[in-house]
Amino acid sequence: MPSGREPARALIGKVAAEFAELPDDTGPCGTDGPLGWPGYDDALASAAAQTGERESVVCGVAEIGGVTAVLVAFEFGFLGGSLGTRTGARVEQAFTKARELRVPVVSLVATGGSRMQEGTPALMQLPRIARQLTLHREAGLAHVAVLRDPTTGGGWATLGAGADVVLGLRGAQVGFAGSRVRPPGYSVSQQFAAGLVDQLMPAEELRPRLERWLRLLTTPARDAAPVPSALGATTVPDTGWDAVQRARTTLRPHAKDYLAAYFEWHEPINGDRAGGVDPGVLCGFGHRDGVTFAYAAQCGTATRPAGFRTAARLVRLADRLGVPVLTLVDTPGAANDVAAEKAGVGAAIADMFTAIAAARVPVTTLLIGEGGSGGALAFASPERMWVTPDSYLAVISPELAAAILKRDPSQARRTADQLRLRPQDLVELGVARGFARLDRPADQATTR
Repeated sequence: MPSGREPARALIGKVAAEFAELPDDTGPCGTDGPLGWPGYDDALASAAAQTGERESVVCGVAEIGGVTAVLVAFEFGFLGGSLGTRTGARVEQAFTKARELRVPVVSLVATGGSRMQEGTPALMQLPRIARQLTLHREAGLAHVAVLRDPTTGGGWATLGAGADVVLGLRGAQVGFAGSRVRPPGYSVSQQFAAGLVDQLMPAEELRPRLERWLRLLTTPARDAAPVPSALGATTVPDTGWDAVQRARTTLRPHAKDYLAAYFEWHEPINGDRAGGVDPGVLCGFGHRDGVTFAYAAQCGTATRPAGFRTAARLVRLADRLGVPVLTLVDTPGAANDVAAEKAGVGAAIADMFTAIAAARVPVTTLLIGEGGSGGALAFASPERMWVTPDSYLAVISPELAAAILKRDPSQARRTADQLRLRPQDLVELGVARGFARLDRPADQATTR
């Protein structure tokens, strides 16, 4: 049976240790629905007889991995999981209950879209659901969506794509237009590649993945992220050019090394929700000492517009959930090719600057490699930045600075010294607060 076609209650039984259904007080939809669609009452009665449900969603309070959440599970066998007026009422009831309990919502989505037999009144459930998503965000609560097969139409455009974290079951058809509208249907793998889905998984991994995500999203740390220990060089560079060469070597530790050493375990998010993914930027949430921190890390490549937007999305989500953020800076600079300019690299950098400036949670920054101009600084917290011995931060690379100043290329080394870009220079200038510890726990740092 395709992953989305599994009965709602069977799926609930697989992911939840306990489940208490919310009372269904939506009432009847009227004779043959709001349009008086001939035979609609018979279709509803047949769907109820086949599935044992009164509507296309089953909603209730669940316990998943020790975390209380409200579940919204679609029953695809009930008229293709379509969204009708009573569906909207049930979803509204579920989100209202979640706000009362101050718990996250998990949407197990499998729907063909709005219900034809109810016409425009069914379509009007989309803004109704969008309003609930907005109220849930304003309350500082998380929403995780699971995309089953199929997730199309208004279900994708609200509960699916509108969630904070989007998990996709492999093989699912996911797209605004279903297979009968525009065959063949768009796949969840394609949505993942476009940065619209955070993680892909087989159905059997759903429960442990939900347990991890709910734990991450409901256990925010109370204090700022501790400064990671420096993993690379133990001595400071002698010259500016030494600093540049040391930061550019592929042999030093990079973001993946720091994240592995810092977190006990972590879960990534993927993409900018606008069609882009930058593999050179890693974002997500991680567990450390029983609490959650968010992270946005550059991997040493030129950061593309999608990377800045993904990181800004991460910072804003963490801020809304009250999760402190760690950023790792390591880039020669922002990508500046034609494709990057067309994709709005300047606006994307501005978006990241703004996200960090507006954050109410503390943002801790560690410079772990190259710090090339605004593309690096956009990831940094100006009040809480530390450095490692194999890092530098400069207004521009010494080679480009020499070119702009109309110096001979051989003057790049001297220019590097004049830029005062070494990590110890950054501390002396007050740009950085100090060096990350080399030989002490990661929650300590040397300050100026």
